[in-house]
Amino acid sequence: MRRVLAISVVAMGMLGGCAASDGTFGGDVAFLEKHTDVIVLSDAAGRAKVAVAPAWQGRVMTSTPGGDGGLSLGWIYYKHIASGKIDSHMNAFGGEDRFWMGPEGGQYAIFFQPGAKFVFADWQTPAVIDTEAYDVVSKSPAEVRFRKAAKLTNHSGTKFDLRIDRAVRLLSRERAARELGAAIDPGVQAVVYESDNQITNTGKEAWKKESGLLSIWILSMYNPSPRTTVVIPFVPGPQEQLGRKVNDAYFGEISPDRLIVKDDRLFFRCDGKSRGKIGLSPKRAKSIAGSYDAANRILTLVQYNKPAGATDYVNSMWELQKHPYAGDVVNSYNDGPTTPGGKPLGPFYELESSSPAAALKPGESIRHIHRTFHFHGPEAALDAIARKTLGVGLEETRAAFGT
Repeated sequence: MRRVLAISVVAMGMLGGCAASDGTFGGDVAFLEKHTDVIVLSDAAGRAKVAVAPAWQGRVMTSTPGGDGGLSLGWIYYKHIASGKIDSHMNAFGGEDRFWMGPEGGQYAIFFQPGAKFVFADWQTPAVIDTEAYDVVSKSPAEVRFRKAAKLTNHSGTKFDLRIDRAVRLLSRERAARELGAAIDPGVQAVVYESDNQITNTGKEAWKKESGLLSIWILSMYNPSPRTTVVIPFVPGPQEQLGRKVNDAYFGEISPDRLIVKDDRLFFRCDGKSRGKIGLSPKRAKSIAGSYDAANRILTLVQYNKPAGATDYVNSMWELQKHPYAGDVVNSYNDGPTTPGGKPLGPFYELESSSPAAALKPGESIRHIHRTFHFHGPEAALDAIARKTLGVGLEETRAAFGT
């Protein structure tokens, strides 16, 4: 399990010109502790562990089902962290559950200030979801809670006063099985946690569609292998009623050797070698997505709350939008070179989920829960979990791209 990805993680650090960890959870925590405070959540056995960084918005940096010597599953940008420098556009510290807010682009964007053009030079990640620390409200062996007051201004000039509440909690195997509705074989190692995220309108004015709304956006960055495939089930049905099955227009159309779309599920090759992003709309998205790393026998599932009947999700495309609330619910991103012959940032891949657009009156809140399940063990046992949750077996998943 450990050898394949441990080599790739160390290689990333060497390419970045700095010392990386050995690819284990304990190694990554030791590296992180040289540069920031880290809170480690753990089960009683010391096997399922989660590393959280308060200075970086309470993000989950990495996790493992195997204790300090187990494989570290979150992607960490060693070079940037070790540099100690702050980037003017965004600080890619990494992390497998980070708190962001949308929309990124469009007339209601919070990444482009009034008068800015939708170009990279004008793109600026708000400090409250990039560089500002969150206050620790409470902590226990299996949970840590954060709070942060914030002010934001969107591209149209609308101002928002808000409070962010975020909790990261480790879940037991029994709780994980209940949430998934699937049995977990005793021979399967597991680490399961959730981030419970809430934003509250602390201002005096209601947030309205015609002046822009915010949303909660959780992004998960994982280490890929040459044999990693993302699997997303979706609602089947005609395009005339439900819209297109998948949106792959973010960075250009994705080739068939990397994206296979069937009647009710898709396969997306996420090896960190070709940049591309996909998304599913509210009418298509279910409340689960996953990936399988066949090289290391790691099954990862992401589960999130999707309110029944919600259709308004913010649109993050970098343009003035005709439909600013026709955004996606769930996304996946595969890292890769931005120019021919170039190098990827990571490499890494992502699974992302978003809350509906938050039309909140003063004092009202919206809540978004994003759960992460990592399983390692015999493929037959993992296959049973995948079939029950994703509706897709691991043999079909591996066969999609010959992995």
